Amino acid sequence: MSATTSNNLPLWVQDRETVIAASGDAQWRGNQAPDYAESVENLKTESLKNHPAGSLEDLVQNLVRTFEMEASFKTNPDQWLSVVNEKFRMSSNGGEEFTAQDVSDGGTYNLFIGDMEQYKASEETFESSGRLFRSAFPKGFLWEVLEVYSGPPNVTFKWRHWGTFNGPYKDYAPTGEVVEVIGMSLARVSDDLKVVSLEHYFDNTKFFDKLTSGGTISTHKPKNYLWGIWKKLWGSSEKPATQQLASTGCPFKKLAAFTNGNGA
Repeated sequence: MSATTSNNLPLWVQDRETVIAASGDAQWRGNQAPDYAESVENLKTESLKNHPAGSLEDLVQNLVRTFEMEASFKTNPDQWLSVVNEKFRMSSNGGEEFTAQDVSDGGTYNLFIGDMEQYKASEETFESSGRLFRSAFPKGFLWEVLEVYSGPPNVTFKWRHWGTFNGPYKDYAPTGEVVEVIGMSLARVSDDLKVVSLEHYFDNTKFFDKLTSGGTISTHKPKNYLWGIWKKLWGSSEKPATQQLASTGCPFKKLAAFTNGNGA
């Protein structure tokens, strides 16, 4: 696998699909490489920015998208191309620092968000956190770079993470709104543009406020719910009580007959 192409750019700052195509020997979660085809199409119509190919903004965006892909789908951090594995650390809002193995084990959402009222990272697994957000954003939870303020080795940039809230989030009903988080990050990179450390800064309060604004989905059934099921199973016409007794037999009548001489 070549780490560069004819333009001499490292593989990990090229587009995400190129990295996936060159990672044929990777250990993929679920034994299958991810398919970003739908996300690519949605990014074309929903992104606020269209960075020129090869620009600093484009390279930073590609690097972070590659990191997110590898952290989410490559189960062996030693195969991540986007980071200096033995040095890599990631933190959010000045909190605890996590290694590449921590990220692989816990999942980016859990380490990115932590514990708050509407989301408890301590109660979620890698798999369950992914299911929550795939449920809420069935068309994808997209990410883009908005601006880059400084270049290597200390890359500071502003980003946007968003999706259309078309599916339930836990017990909360979808609203159909576009829900987004705006944040800032500092990526310290090596001479060959691999991530050494990544610090994220953001306020996700408004994001989760919108995810819970649709109210809870009622789990209570109407009083006639069970009767409706009964009618579907046994027919829609209600038999008179006497007819029901005649057709099914009353167990107490049978008991009375037995004790009046029909038994041994």
